[in-house]
Parts: sequence; structure tokens; C-alpha cells
Amino acid sequence: MSAAYTRTLGELRRSDAGEFGGKSANLGELLSAGVAVPPGFALGAGAFRSFVEATGLEGTIAAAAARATGGDVAAVDSAAKTIGEAMRFAPLPEEVRAELLRRHDELAQAAGEESPPVAVRSSALGEDSEDASHAGQQESFLWVRGIEQICDAVRDCWVSLYTPRAISYRAALRAGGPEPAMGVTVQLMVDAEVSGVMFTCNPVSGDPSMVALNASWGLGIAVVGGELTPDDYLVSKITGEVVRQTVSVKHVEYVPHADGSGTVRVEVPAERREGPCLGEAELGALVDVARRVERHFGGHQDVEWAIARGSTLPGSLHVLQARPVTAAAKPAAKLSASAMSLVMSTFGASSTETDRRS
Repeated sequence: MSAAYTRTLGELRRSDAGEFGGKSANLGELLSAGVAVPPGFALGAGAFRSFVEATGLEGTIAAAAARATGGDVAAVDSAAKTIGEAMRFAPLPEEVRAELLRRHDELAQAAGEESPPVAVRSSALGEDSEDASHAGQQESFLWVRGIEQICDAVRDCWVSLYTPRAISYRAALRAGGPEPAMGVTVQLMVDAEVSGVMFTCNPVSGDPSMVALNASWGLGIAVVGGELTPDDYLVSKITGEVVRQTVSVKHVEYVPHADGSGTVRVEVPAERREGPCLGEAELGALVDVARRVERHFGGHQDVEWAIARGSTLPGSLHVLQARPVTAAAKPAAKLSASAMSLVMSTFGASSTETDRRS
């Protein structure tokens, strides 16, 4: 059966970013380089366009967006609310839903589980390109289970194209540009014992000989939300020496909810709160991945990663995303969302990972 709207991540390459978005395309590149990436598939922007056309939302979106010009905050908020409400109550086209169901069933079969937990993440067109500093403008949803929740999360990713922040940013970035469109990445969840971000250079000084990392227990939601300061590491890419290590008190973490759907915030056990998230083996594995990712893309990358619970390495370290470092050694406002998060936590949080519960 041919797929009009979806492809597996392994089928994608950088040339597919124009239809599937940078996030999905880059994951395909990582897989082609032999980097461990959670299995999944990508939904193309064509599905979003079909949704808008089939539901007759073009006029609603155009009229609301037209009112949001000129930087008026109230007008932008009103436009976002109007578009969001209209989209949330609109059904997905049957052919899009059918493809999502088929891809979900393929993932379920591969995972050996009827409704495996997945991450549903926005992959906006142009989001992770080399000249884009607006990565992280849209939403992601974690620990989503079943086709109904996946369809809801896909729709909410599309809605996030029209948040007040996204509308304002696009207006400032490229007034009169093409109509926004959204791809979506769907991947099996990693039950992360530790997660974080790393840069294949020092994002502040631009030193290419260093890998800068931060890490916290569980999923990265607590760091993104500014609830804690992660551990910070600066490691020589050449020798593997840990040049700097700052271990923070990590009092909370986000883990899967007991019912298997969504996430929950829990207290970190006392014996782990003040201990480092990463040891010598983990740092060595991460630096090795940093070298491989940088070599494949031919430039500095900012990489999201997770280490599965009960890890003994190797095989449990997964790359969740990679994008170019858009502005190393330049003012923080120019950095991508995860770069900004790392800089804020290291030398002093943004993007949004959203819990979804049934």
C-alpha cells in the first residue's frame, strides 16, 4: 500500500525537509549514519494542507491572521484563540487518519505492544535549517498512547503553528512569506533514566574542540520548564578529558505515569539528588556520538539525547533530535531554543515538551 502522507524515518533525508520538516528529515539522516534513533514515522505537511482544505478552515485562518498584523498583542491573542478553537473541533481527513492508524499498527508490531507509548513532535517546515533560530516554537507531546490520542496530538501540533508566540515570531521574521505548514514526527518513547542536550562545540565561545552537555534525571521537562538546574559538563572532543563538571541538586524528575499514559512529576530519591547524572562511560559514549553526528552533517550540531532506564550502555543511548548550531559565540538571543536552554542552565530554559494524558 502506498503512503501519500507518511514515510518511515529511515526513508527520509535532508532533501525531504521541505515536505516533512527539518526535525523528521534530520532523524532520517541520523539513521542513515548508523546513529541510534527511536523507531518512528513522519507525517508530511501535505496532511496538514489536506486537513485545512477538507475542513474549510482556509478562510478562518486567513481572516484571523489578517487581524493579527501590526504587533497588537490583543489582536494576536484573539487570532490564535480563533484559529486554535476552529482547528481543535475539526476532524482529521479519513485518509490521513487511516495512514496514521496503519503506521501506528506497524510501530506496535515492532514494539510487541498493542498501544506502545510514542512522542508526537512538531516538525515545522524550515524549523531546523541552518539559518533558523526559531526552533522550538511549536509543541511536542510525550507518552501518547493509541490512535485517538495520536490523532489529537497531531492536531495539537498543527494548532501550535498559530500560538501567539508563533504568529508574532513569523510576522517579525518574514512578513509576506509562504503560508506556514507543519510536518509531525511520531516515535516510540524512550523511558529515559537520564536525558539532556549536547553541543558539538562550546555554544558560548564557539570552541570547536569541546562538547558541552547538560543532563538531568528522567525526561527533560523539568529543565525546559525551569524547575531545576541540570548538571553541566564540558568535555574535550579530542582527549575525552572532562574540562568542567558542575553537579546540581536535582530534586524532581518527570517519569511515565503509573497508568502508562502521560507523565508525572516525582521527587528524586535523596541518594540521587546531589549525585552526577553521567559517569565516565556515559560521557564517553555521548562524546563519541557527538563526533559522529558532527562528522555526518559537516558542521556543529545541537543534539537532544536520552539514556534508557536500566542502561548498561551501549544500545541504550538514543538521539532524539539534531539541528545545526545556528549562532555559536553570538548573542544568546540568536541561539536556537535548546542552545538557549543549555546556555541559561550552564552559565546562568525555552521550548516546550508537553505532557498528554487521556
